[in-house]
Amino acid sequence: MSTFLVFAYLFFIGSLLGWCLEVLFRKFFSSSNPEHRWINPGFCVGPYIPLYGSGLCILYLLATLGETYGLDVSRTGKALLFLGMAVSMTLIEYLAGIMLLKLFKLRLWDYSRLWGNIQGLICPLFSLFWAILGAIYYFFVHPAILEALTWLANNLAFSFVIGFFFGVFTIDVVYSGSLVSKMKAYADEHQVVVRVEELRLYIRRKRELASMRVHFFLQFQTDGLLADHMREAHEAIEKIREKREAWHR
Repeated sequence: MSTFLVFAYLFFIGSLLGWCLEVLFRKFFSSSNPEHRWINPGFCVGPYIPLYGSGLCILYLLATLGETYGLDVSRTGKALLFLGMAVSMTLIEYLAGIMLLKLFKLRLWDYSRLWGNIQGLICPLFSLFWAILGAIYYFFVHPAILEALTWLANNLAFSFVIGFFFGVFTIDVVYSGSLVSKMKAYADEHQVVVRVEELRLYIRRKRELASMRVHFFLQFQTDGLLADHMREAHEAIEKIREKREAWHR
C-alpha cells in the first residue's frame, strides 16, 4: 500500500475523530459556550477538522519512529515520545493559528486569558492536553490504527470512500474560502481581527431571537450581509469589553 494512501487514510480518520472530540469538548467543557449547546466546531461545513487530520499523521509518524528506535521499551523513552507529540501538536496549532491571524486576520481560538500563552494561540495548559492526548493515542488508538491500515491494505476498494471524502472536502474548502475572503475584506477595511467563535455565537443568538432556524452545519449562513453581522458582532463585543474593563477598575 502506498505511503500517500496511508496518510490520506490517516488524515481522513483524524479529521473525523477530531471533529467529534471538539464537538464534545465545546458542548461540555468550553468556557466560550456557557449555555452548553451543540456547536459545529472549526470553520468548514462538514464534520471534519483538518488540524486533527494533520495531527494524526504526525502522531502516527512519531509513534512509528519511536517503535523503530526503541523509545517504547522504557519509561524515559515513552516520556520523550509523548513530549515530542505535545511539542509537534503545539507547533501545528501555532502555525495554523498564526497563518489565519497574519494572512487572513481571523482568530478561531483564543487562549489570551490562560497563563503562559503566546499570542493567545498556544499555552502550557493545552500543550499538556496534547501530551495527554498523545499518550491516549499511543496506548489506545495507535494499535487500532495499525489494524485499520492492515484492513485497508486487504480492502483497497475502501480507497473509493477516501477519494469521495477528499472530493467533498475540496468543495467545502472552496466554499469556506469564499467566507474567509469576505471576512478578510471586512477585517482589512476596518483594521480589526475577526473573532470567528464570537461571530458564530452572535449569528446563532440573533437567529434564535428572531425565531429562525439555527443551522448546525451552515453556521455562518445569514439572511443579510455577512459584513453587517460582523460589524454588529464587533460593536457588541467591544461594548462588553468596555463594561468589563470599567468593572475591573
